[in-house]
Amino acid sequence: MKFIRFLINGKEKNGIVIEEDHTVREIKGDFFDQYEILENRYSLLEIKYLPPCMPSKIIALGLNYFDHAEELKLKIPEEPLIFLKPSTAVIGHKENIIYPKMTERLDYEAELGVIIKNKVKNIKPKEVYENMLGYTCFNDVTARDLQKRDGQWTRSKSFDTFAPLGPYIVTDLEPNNLEIKLRQNGKVKQHSSTSKMIFKIEEIVSFISQIMTLNLGDVIVTGTPSGVGELQVGDVVEVEIEGIGTLTNYISL
Repeated sequence: MKFIRFLINGKEKNGIVIEEDHTVREIKGDFFDQYEILENRYSLLEIKYLPPCMPSKIIALGLNYFDHAEELKLKIPEEPLIFLKPSTAVIGHKENIIYPKMTERLDYEAELGVIIKNKVKNIKPKEVYENMLGYTCFNDVTARDLQKRDGQWTRSKSFDTFAPLGPYIVTDLEPNNLEIKLRQNGKVKQHSSTSKMIFKIEEIVSFISQIMTLNLGDVIVTGTPSGVGELQVGDVVEVEIEGIGTLTNYISL
């Protein structure tokens, strides 16, 4: 199932994507709970994509791919290294990433996002999947010079528009073996597989739940593979994940 939030005729709606004819069927209710599929159908070309969820927080992982650790010549972490991105950074598919005046180096980071379905705390790895709604594409946009200057990551990761996610939430995937790519102006810059993650989905979500309560709609993003690089104003950046789709954004002032 591919769930979507969208805007049509000035109204926000939820829906299910019908890939065969490139349309979305409107649903009544909330895809986190009970919903009814309506007859209303819209072309994907006529809607405005919205972020597929609005999290209370985004919990992200640093250094969670073997190939990225090798690229940076860094030691494999013994535990997940986590940080937070604010909900105010969230934007959706086909929206602009704003290049802040405060930075001189803006980087892309393609990542798989996990969407939490229930309010949970202290769950075991075997309980993780029953408490997840699905998966989405994510770009952990980072002001790299500020990250290095500050020595911690809050400022560099938290600017408005630095958390693009979408275009859909997809259920029923095997998340630990998905092809992941990032293209900058059509050229592949990152190309890996979630099978190269150091910590797997069930380990990550369980670990984070031992630290903080996870709310319905919260997003956990699972680290980026090798090939991280710099963005420029005017660039088109695409994160593509097998079974989910492609998240496209544009870099602007």
